[in-house]
Amino acid sequence: MTSPRARKTHLDTLSISLLLACCMFWGFQQVLVKATVAEVAPVFQAFVRFALATVAVAAWCLWSGLRTPVPSAAGAVPSPTPAGAADKAPAPRLGGWGPGLLAGALFAGEFACIYVGMQYTSASRLTVFLYGSPFWVALLLPRFIPGERLRGWQWLGLAAAFVGVGLALGDGMTGRGPDAHPLAWLGDVLGLVAGLMWALTTVVIRSTALARVAPAQQLLYQVAVSAALLPLLSLALGEVWSWHFSAFAWASLLVQAVVGAFVSYLAWMWMLAHYPATKMSSFVFLTPVFALLFGASWLGEPVTPSLVAALALVAVGIVLVNRKPAAA
Repeated sequence: MTSPRARKTHLDTLSISLLLACCMFWGFQQVLVKATVAEVAPVFQAFVRFALATVAVAAWCLWSGLRTPVPSAAGAVPSPTPAGAADKAPAPRLGGWGPGLLAGALFAGEFACIYVGMQYTSASRLTVFLYGSPFWVALLLPRFIPGERLRGWQWLGLAAAFVGVGLALGDGMTGRGPDAHPLAWLGDVLGLVAGLMWALTTVVIRSTALARVAPAQQLLYQVAVSAALLPLLSLALGEVWSWHFSAFAWASLLVQAVVGAFVSYLAWMWMLAHYPATKMSSFVFLTPVFALLFGASWLGEPVTPSLVAALALVAVGIVLVNRKPAAA
């Protein structure tokens, strides 16, 4: 009998559509966060976002019949209910506390690096380093799951997509202006570390007992741990907490939490459970390109020939990474 969660070896129409929708929203979210920073301190903004998302994901888990996290023996995920069991069998409990907390800590660390790094370097430079994450995934994940290994032409596609993003964000890579922060190098390093943490989160989810946990429960670990850790970092950084936001700021936070940290991340977690992570990761290169497009329409930034060339390179890269191997 085929398992309902059997993994697929290639992306299909459904997964590609979901990936495009997620990347488009994440690109829009970059601009949305930037527009909200003037009112809400960055790390505090991330805390509010993930606190609201924790409530949404927890409510979804309860509605879906998934119980509050309870550790099973050695943190293992309980076996699925055998075929023919009674319809009123207990709902599955959330197992794998160790990997879950590790994934949550890495997720929180990723966003801490992103928001703190933005204080020192430009958003475009940090984004270039952050979206080096697929390279980390391609390097690390095959060591745990051989089936995720990329072939030569897929590496070429990944490189083409990354060059496209670098070209689109080239203005941030040509040099530093006189107003650059003296610790700009630290922001770059934090962006690189954020990309590594993102990749490590993917590796933990795919290569541990967490892979057998429902996607909503995986996400609950990540947003809940972030909601617990980020306020501590915000206070340590001396950020001012204020709840007197404008209607725009509240709308921004709700969109970031409900659509960004709940719906889009839940869709991403579901896809990680069903599709190859290395091939999915190639699509994240579209996010900064979408961010530039939304920046052009919202902030009036020009669309240059470099951006058009970048879109072409990203498209070619995605085609190469997701190309099916020739039949033996």
